[in-house]
Amino acid sequence: SVSAFLLNRSSDLRVGRLGGSVTTRSGPGRTRPVVDLCDGVRACSVTDTAAGQTDAGPLADREWRLITEEARGGPAQMAFDEVAAETAAAGGPRTVRLYRWAPSCLSLGRHQAPETVDWDACRAAGVDVTRRPTGGGGIYHDSYGDISYSVIAPADELPGDLMESYHLLCAPVVAALRALGADADYVASERPSIHQPACYLRGLNPAHDVVSDGGDGGKLAGNAQHRQSEAVVQHGSISFAVDAEAHLDCFAAPETTPETFRDRVTGLAELTDADRETAVETLQETLAGWAGDASEGDWTDAELDRAAELVEAKYAHDDWVRADPRELRE
Repeated sequence: SVSAFLLNRSSDLRVGRLGGSVTTRSGPGRTRPVVDLCDGVRACSVTDTAAGQTDAGPLADREWRLITEEARGGPAQMAFDEVAAETAAAGGPRTVRLYRWAPSCLSLGRHQAPETVDWDACRAAGVDVTRRPTGGGGIYHDSYGDISYSVIAPADELPGDLMESYHLLCAPVVAALRALGADADYVASERPSIHQPACYLRGLNPAHDVVSDGGDGGKLAGNAQHRQSEAVVQHGSISFAVDAEAHLDCFAAPETTPETFRDRVTGLAELTDADRETAVETLQETLAGWAGDASEGDWTDAELDRAAELVEAKYAHDDWVRADPRELRE
């Protein structure tokens, strides 16, 4: 069927399934800043325990589901974020989810010009291209090297202030990174933009950019938020393994080299001994614990059908993916 083709249902892959409860170790709390890495907006903070885990969040008494890591095409992944927002807005469960881009995909920021993309190179490499509803620069999501997450909840349950909302939703993700051994913190000093169309190569600022090595290392993750009248979607991309050449090949005339890219961007594989499966499981456990030990769930048939509609009409359609960004301004 069209739905099965668009959503890769027949090849749906689940990895790192949550097994068992979240263990919380005691110890003094620490407060560190967390930020929107793609858009460079206001900062938030997170308290992590000695184990790097977060306590249950303030929305833990609500109904949540955990969608463990799924491998699907980029247009489908963006469609499922929108579907989860519709479900939450209609009184259904809130969603925390991990996902994998298969095949690898370049996701454009909502207001990014299509001329910044090397379309021929993406096609030759078998890289999908879609457009996010969130702002910021483009991100190459390698099917192995990228781990992505989303947190979706009704808008009226979240702070109206963007800084407070990020404070709430970033906490479990950053806690998981620290549990894995990545010392994420504000960048210690300003660094100039290297290539503005690429999210990971935009200018870094101590006010809003998180990197590794306590502020002196490479950029580790990108997070962005889409706020609608009835629901909020926060999603992010975490680098597990960095492929600088593949990332830069997606962009038209990038103003840098792979060596410079690797100086700016780092991955969990370089910072920790954790393999990818462990990283995924840690993120899932921390997200589920923050959401009040959210039970593992799945998409309903109605959600699968709705996602297929959105893929065909929007996230895989040139009217959205290659649109003049001026036409997409809200």
